[in-house]
Amino acid sequence: MSTPSLASGPEGPHALRPLLDTVLHALHDGTRARGGPLPAGGPETVAARLRDTVGDVLPDEGDPDALRLLVHALAEGAADPAHPRCAAHLHCPPLAVATAADLAASTLNPSLDSWDQAPAASELEALVTRALARQAGAADALVTTGGTESNQLALLLARETHGAGVRLLHGANAHHSLPRAAWLLGLPDPVVVPAPAGTLDPAALDEALTTLPGPHLVTATAGTTDAGLIDPLPDIAAVCRTHHARLHIDAAYGGGLLFSDRHRAKLTGLDAADTITLDLHKLGWQPVAAGLLTVKNPHDLAALDQRADYLNADDDTQAGLPDLLGRSLRTSRRPDILKVAVTLKTLGRTGLGALVDQVCDHAQTFAALVHDHPGFELHDRPTISTVLFRPAGATDDTVAAVRRELLTHGRAVLGRARLDGRLWLKATLLNPHSRPDDLAGLLQLVEGTTPR
Repeated sequence: MSTPSLASGPEGPHALRPLLDTVLHALHDGTRARGGPLPAGGPETVAARLRDTVGDVLPDEGDPDALRLLVHALAEGAADPAHPRCAAHLHCPPLAVATAADLAASTLNPSLDSWDQAPAASELEALVTRALARQAGAADALVTTGGTESNQLALLLARETHGAGVRLLHGANAHHSLPRAAWLLGLPDPVVVPAPAGTLDPAALDEALTTLPGPHLVTATAGTTDAGLIDPLPDIAAVCRTHHARLHIDAAYGGGLLFSDRHRAKLTGLDAADTITLDLHKLGWQPVAAGLLTVKNPHDLAALDQRADYLNADDDTQAGLPDLLGRSLRTSRRPDILKVAVTLKTLGRTGLGALVDQVCDHAQTFAALVHDHPGFELHDRPTISTVLFRPAGATDDTVAAVRRELLTHGRAVLGRARLDGRLWLKATLLNPHSRPDDLAGLLQLVEGTTPR
């Protein structure tokens, strides 16, 4: 058996070129075999089909057709976020240019735990993170795997800055990763602040901060997972200033509005935060992962400083070699910043802003279709690109059954959200290429699946 080729080095491009053709053909054929937004048949059918196709994952003798076989199987069994009827989650279709950049990152395989493993990548990360931090009114930013890691890191920095007794206050609308992070970090039990209209109530927050001993960490949300709502950030920031509370804003979803001249005003007050979660594999059209945590006071990052002689020896750093260990909780990590940098440079803020505007417009169009249809009920006009709706007069059991029916037959991927004591179907519209006919077709499909 010949020695397997390497992806990098002088022979790397020659070795990769035919393999890329194999991958692209397998993606095309697998997508055609699927024929819709996700595979039909439900979990047991999809699992059985995959097992039959793959067979022995670790055979005694290798299979030269494995690349084509497995990529085809993955594509045939995928939920495709680029399909206009795949609209359940904050799961975006990635841009081609970002995906191509990700290939380069995988090929070169820098690891950002020491400068001598990633000389150019480490400088690129510094340039891009600081540029994005400035967009959010912050001084610096760290690259993370997404909103969950960013929120955990924000709570860690708060604990190390204000002590282990710092108490988290979050809205009832907050992402589940925040109370979970408090538990992981051994913080006091969080205080849940009411969000009666779907957004955190500043008056209730003020009352809680008045009665609870400090120090306090308040978290607000700019783009809730269920409905895409944005907390009243200026009012929350004012309450935090009054009580000298630290403020973290989870803008994993809504942070992409910064790129849009039409919508960035919805984030007024964002720059008051001590830390901000951003996530460009949502409204940034990046392959997973592409998270960030911005920091207003760079001194807070001193809490992450670590020493390992083989990575950042004192004499090396004194001689000018950059120290990367304090830029993440992870050690080995890939240069996820390359795809982000390529996207920013290729599209510019105007180009990314146009994509944001398009998906927000799609949400308004879909909401209007729901509102004008006598067979449906609209929860509210969308704030970003999420629309909640349900068949008029349906029970919660019917709403849940309609969603599962669409999933099982591979016809549409819609999410679910429980608000105001009722279950709603959730359309999270992140595909800028969707057309009005696609949106109307999605609604017609739900109508046709709803029992009379």
